[in-house]
Amino acid sequence: MKIELVRAWPRRHEALTLELAEGATVAAALAAAGWQDAPETVAYAVFGVRATADTALRDGDRIELLRPLQLDPKEARRRRAADRPLKPPPKK
Repeated sequence: MKIELVRAWPRRHEALTLELAEGATVAAALAAAGWQDAPETVAYAVFGVRATADTALRDGDRIELLRPLQLDPKEARRRRAADRPLKPPPKK
């Protein structure tokens, strides 16, 4: 079965396509790619759904290696809102 592995950093990404035996797990795919010891990885997802190393894969699955957040999403939104100029009130 074909599996795609994806990992990303700011402004770059890396993707691999692997041919694995039926019933392979996320851990087996990472080992086949040599990515099992990626220090920046904190979790895994299969098509955006959280997965563990023991998750069984199906043909065509895409495994995403997840990095820690650099900034809390709520704080990032607050900062973007603070940087925007205030809109004038609508004219009547």
